[in-house]
Amino acid sequence: MKLGYFPGCSLQGMDIDFNESVFALARRTDLHLIEIPDWNCCGSTSAHNVSHLLSLALPARILALAEKAGLDEILVPCSACYQRLMTAQHELLENDELRKEVVDIIEMDYKGTSKILNIIEGMVKIFSGAELKIEKPLNAKVACYYGCLMVRPPKVMKFDRAEDPQSMDELMKKFGADPVDWPFKTECCGAGLTLTRTDLVCKLSAKVIESAIKNGAEIIIVACPMCHANLDMRRADIEKAAGKKYNIPVLYITQAIGLALGINEKELGMHRHFVPFVLPEQPKAAPSAKPAEPAKPEVGEKPAAGAEE
Repeated sequence: MKLGYFPGCSLQGMDIDFNESVFALARRTDLHLIEIPDWNCCGSTSAHNVSHLLSLALPARILALAEKAGLDEILVPCSACYQRLMTAQHELLENDELRKEVVDIIEMDYKGTSKILNIIEGMVKIFSGAELKIEKPLNAKVACYYGCLMVRPPKVMKFDRAEDPQSMDELMKKFGADPVDWPFKTECCGAGLTLTRTDLVCKLSAKVIESAIKNGAEIIIVACPMCHANLDMRRADIEKAAGKKYNIPVLYITQAIGLALGINEKELGMHRHFVPFVLPEQPKAAPSAKPAEPAKPEVGEKPAAGAEE
C-alpha cells in the first residue's frame, strides 16, 4: 500500500516518537509512505490568529504539492495539521473566488483531489483488511482520547461522531484492549496554551486524566501530538497543580498497535516518554486443582454399588 505522508513540524521535532512509531508500523506492514516534497508548515494555531488568507494559503500549498506529486491519499498524523488541511480544502472547494486568490498566492494550481486521512483513518485503512498477527495483546483497559481538533467542526471534519467518536475504540478492541466508556474523550487538554497559560493546561489536562482513571482506564491512548505533550510531558506540572500523583501512561495509537504486534518499545520511540510505560500486571490464574481420585476399597472390601469391578 502506498500513501502520501505529511509529518508536519511537530513530528520532526518535539514529537519525533510519534513519527518513529508510524514508520515502525509501516515497516511491519509493508506500507510505503511517500513524503510530500518541499512541504511547509501548515500554520497550525498561529496562522489563523494572524491572517485568514495565510491560514488557507499555507495548507493549500501542501495540498497542491501532493496533487503535483500524484498523491491521491495523504496520511496526516498530527491532529492540528489534519484540521488545517481539512479546513483549507473545505473552504477552497466551497468558494471559487477564494480558491483563485489562494492559487495566485501559492503560484500553483489546486483542485482539491487528494483525500486527507487522519491517523485513525489511516490505521483503519491499513489494518481493516489485513490478517492481524497479534503477538502481545494489550489486555488492558484503555481510555481512547480523540481530543478536540480531530472531530470539530463536524461539518468540516466529517469524521466519526463529534461528541462520542468510536473508531479508535473499535480499532483498539482488535488489538486486545478494552476501551472504557468515559465522558472526556473529546474534551480539550489546553492544546497550544501550554507555553502561555501552563496553569490552564494543567487544570484541563488534570480533568482528562482524572476522568480516565475514574472510569477504570489503565492507559490513555491519544492521536494528537499536542495531547500527548500536555498529558505526558506536563505531568509533573499537572501533579503539582492537582496535589496528587498520576501514574497512568499515555501512548500514541501507533505505539499501542505496535506493542500488540510485538514491536519493541525503543523502535516505537517509547523511551522518549516522561511517564514510564508499564503494562498493567494481569491477574494470574489460580492453579487448577487435580480431580480427586476415587477412593479405592480396602483389601477384602467389596466395591460400592455402581462402581466398576
